[in-house]
Amino acid sequence: QELRSGRFWRGVLAELTATLIFVGVVLGASAAPGPLAPALAGGLVAGGLVCTLGGPQANPALTLALLCTRKLSALRGAAGVLAQCTGATLASAAARAALLDDTGLVTRVSTVGTAGTALAWETFATFQLALAAFASAEHAAPQAGLALGSAVAAGALAAGPFSGGSMNPARSLGPAVVTGVWDDHWVS
Repeated sequence: QELRSGRFWRGVLAELTATLIFVGVVLGASAAPGPLAPALAGGLVAGGLVCTLGGPQANPALTLALLCTRKLSALRGAAGVLAQCTGATLASAAARAALLDDTGLVTRVSTVGTAGTALAWETFATFQLALAAFASAEHAAPQAGLALGSAVAAGALAAGPFSGGSMNPARSLGPAVVTGVWDDHWVS
């Protein structure tokens, strides 16, 4: 019965669209040197998406957290993750066609530390993002958008030097599928 619901399909479409926009903006900003542009772009677009689309996760890690806390049905969660990965792959294909090289597309473990260090920072950044998502779930769009956008930017800035600061498996999966670069992909 859930599959016949218009609300269900609007939610799936919102996940696809939000992830396409989020990943597209972050990948476009990743063409600039340094971690500041993608972190700020990610935070701004995440906040804007919450305010305009009403709070799609656009992130399989957040969808999984909602599934684990039973705030989302298994069918809606699975459809949402599929839509998120599709949106990220479409955005990555468009970015790859538009950008001159693939350098900024794939999140990479840096030479600052080991893959274990990168995993620790990525886990920390994703945790604080999930905490912000749960804490702001009951707030109106402007406050929720500010909280989530700030958490995305802060997490990307903190984890970026170690892991690329993705905090979003779809953001990492899309470029890996398009470029074929899977180096330390398990971290992000």
